[in-house]
Amino acid sequence: MTEQVVELQQQLIDLESKLAFQEDVVQTLNDELHEHQKSIEKLQRQVMLLAEKISKGNDSGILRLDEEPPPPHY
Repeated sequence: MTEQVVELQQQLIDLESKLAFQEDVVQTLNDELHEHQKSIEKLQRQVMLLAEKISKGNDSGILRLDEEPPPPHY
């Protein structure tokens, strides 16, 4: 083989390696993004539930004295 063919083959191998690495990174980022989206949706549901609870006026947000936890220095 000529030197030029060997060089082209090496470049092709290098490009294939880089592509495989990039595909792995993209998949990892996609998985992470999916997990974050699920967390965001869960938090949004919790905020909506809290907003509904507050708007109904059932919860003043203040505990009775017997329900109040002790201060941290106890």
